[in-house]
Amino acid sequence: MDFFTLIQILDSTLRLATPLLLACLAGLYSERAGIFDIGLEGKMLMAAFFSAAIAATTGNAWLGLLAGTGASLMLAALHGVASITFRGNQLISGVAVNFLAAGLTVLIAQSWFKQGGRTPSLLGNGRFDPIELPFAIGPTEAEAAGRPLSHLLAEAGPLQQAYSELISGHSILVYLSLLLVPFTAWLLFGTRFGLRLRAVGENPAAVDTAGISVVGLRYAAVMICGVLCGIAGAYLSTALQAGFVKDMSAGRGFIALAALIFAKWRPWHALGACLLFGLFQALELRPDVLEAIFQVKIQSQFLGALPYVMTVVILAGFVGKAVPPKSGGEPYVKER
Repeated sequence: MDFFTLIQILDSTLRLATPLLLACLAGLYSERAGIFDIGLEGKMLMAAFFSAAIAATTGNAWLGLLAGTGASLMLAALHGVASITFRGNQLISGVAVNFLAAGLTVLIAQSWFKQGGRTPSLLGNGRFDPIELPFAIGPTEAEAAGRPLSHLLAEAGPLQQAYSELISGHSILVYLSLLLVPFTAWLLFGTRFGLRLRAVGENPAAVDTAGISVVGLRYAAVMICGVLCGIAGAYLSTALQAGFVKDMSAGRGFIALAALIFAKWRPWHALGACLLFGLFQALELRPDVLEAIFQVKIQSQFLGALPYVMTVVILAGFVGKAVPPKSGGEPYVKER
């Protein structure tokens, strides 16, 4: 495997890890506040549909992003009302969100566009275009040279290949997701809000005794979760792909939860875990690489199953004990 092939795999890894990272950070906020949310999958799916639908209708990816985030926030609010206000079972509420999204997206898509539960393909400003950074070899230079971009990159030096293929050429949502990692680490571990949010997940009674609203903090965490899931869903349908198809989240919400447990509810570790899962998905697209390394023919179906196998391994606790927030999953009842 040459260096350029490695860079291409890492580039695919970053693209495929982005929705996982956004959903993982979403779950991090929610679960640190004591609200378990297995409805990440449903919120991503609903956001993916409305982002693609509005982008296809208006021709504006930013309006699609707003619509997708709004749809995700509505489901987040529903989960919050059920699990915080009415103190319902958080797991059942999350399952309900997933079922609701899976059914509604196909129903509305078929009624709206009549394309078998799909949206029209997104073109032009309906998608988030890759950002070509300064001095990178990109489509502009390839067009000026009248040569395929892949040829120019293959002839470039290693540093230029890494910069042009791995660092440059991503949509703004990819860069945003990466910036959210240090921001989340700072917010949760370096601010008063973060301290209170983490305290709510560990000992809500102590937070309430200090005169701080437990309900307010938990709703804030759930809403932040909704925003991040909305961005993740919008990325799926308006950046990674060019439109919505049925069940396009493809279990990414559950993989993100596994990555969150693997990372033990820490932002930087979440980045590493999501990149690992993204690598598995990238290798599914390039089985020839592993075949060249191990000299054995590998079925793509096996590579496609790797993220889900790893999810089971993590949830079974084979990668070390992960201790969730002490009050996670438990509704808070204020003592009279």
